[in-house]
Amino acid sequence: MKLRQLSTFLLVADMQSLSRAAIASDTAQSLVSRQIAMLEAAWGGRLFDRTGRGMALSDFGKRMYPEVKRVVDQVAQLDAAASEAAGVLTGTVHVGVLPSLSRQLLPMLLADIRDRAPALRLHVLEGFSGTLDEQLASGRLDMIVVNRYGSSALRGEDVLGKVDTFLIGKAGLPQFSGKTMPFRALAGLPLVLPAVPNGLRATLDVLARRHNVALDIVMEVDTATSMKDVAASGHAFTLLPNTAVAQEVAAGILGACKVTGPGIRRTIALSLTRQRPLSEGARLVASRVRLLASELLAG
Repeated sequence: MKLRQLSTFLLVADMQSLSRAAIASDTAQSLVSRQIAMLEAAWGGRLFDRTGRGMALSDFGKRMYPEVKRVVDQVAQLDAAASEAAGVLTGTVHVGVLPSLSRQLLPMLLADIRDRAPALRLHVLEGFSGTLDEQLASGRLDMIVVNRYGSSALRGEDVLGKVDTFLIGKAGLPQFSGKTMPFRALAGLPLVLPAVPNGLRATLDVLARRHNVALDIVMEVDTATSMKDVAASGHAFTLLPNTAVAQEVAAGILGACKVTGPGIRRTIALSLTRQRPLSEGARLVASRVRLLASELLAG
């Protein structure tokens, strides 16, 4: 058994696809498939179920994933520790970021880290808060930047800033004639929103019951890009922070107005893994995320 086989197993599990894993590792798909087959033969069990949507971990694969992850992480930490002892920050830092912040935050973060630690590599997962929380808890990520609805973050998290929620839709529609819109005016509007479970959906459900507002959710999607695309078509509206649509609003593609009475306030927080000690590289990235994200949200 080789470290490369273990790393390939983790990559296929994370990407849920042989072809995507092959592209990410710059390896032929046949070789990726062979590495998985060799592991399955060595261990005597099927690691993946092949489905119409890709590669899903089998029950055996789910049991093995955290063990393999622990071994690969230990080897990476050994390499990083040796490099750090020599005064060079290396290795890969795994970061989860909200779609509403990724477009602005990631270029800033990459430029900053390249300047401070050019040998350090960033692996970024973009996703909604529920997905990122699960990935952090499983040990797949070192840190995440997430939404917490209400006035505070969870215990142990760093508050990076607070943002309001806006109704988003095709520019020029009458709903955007003013700068604000009362929550009750959402009644009857066709909405495209993330699928449950989701923090925004839970908050909307509570507010809708409290204020006797019937929300018309016509589509559920798993990406902020899809939410914006559908909203830009004029067939539905969505709800996002202004940071997610600033460029489209400035370009006249999307319109935005802040939801008020009550508003939907989001606390943006940084959460760090508790599954293992952070490397020096990860600690550097966390410190830069705190600073850059706070400055971005303040602006």
